[in-house]
Amino acid sequence: MKRFTSAALVALALAVPTFTPATAQDEDNAFVTFQVLKPEVALTAAVAAMESCRDAGYQVGVMVVDRFGLPQAYVRDRYAGLHVFETARRKAWTAVSFRTDTMSLGETTAPDGMMGAIRDLSEPLALGGGLVIEAAGSIVGGIGVSGAPGPDLDAVCAEAGIDAILDEIAF
Repeated sequence: MKRFTSAALVALALAVPTFTPATAQDEDNAFVTFQVLKPEVALTAAVAAMESCRDAGYQVGVMVVDRFGLPQAYVRDRYAGLHVFETARRKAWTAVSFRTDTMSLGETTAPDGMMGAIRDLSEPLALGGGLVIEAAGSIVGGIGVSGAPGPDLDAVCAEAGIDAILDEIAF
């Protein structure tokens, strides 16, 4: 009979890729379940976003992160700038961390506003181009695009990435 260490059980619990809405029965359950994108689906979204920008004449980098902000897929077009890796990653991370698109967060965290101090944190990037990826009302990931001539255009390409996987994540 195999015995599992507590670390192995924690790793197993974290690997369960399902989500069920909270119910009263959950109070008696010691585990949380959730959904994340398959790597292939994350890559499909990243490539679709990059190709959308390429078709518009922009060279970008695209990062897709899981619901915890950890990278799942990254693509960079051949002439995209050096900064796009970090910028795309931080946009995707920010979207899932704050559960909102980064363009809206930019407005909410204006330097003279009540939430302006968020901009003093080291990781968030309140610059358009980061979107939350949702399925069945739950966050399953985030996508960040960097390199188009404006953050609004980054956001358009990010949306194209999400659109490319909607049939796979809609249920």
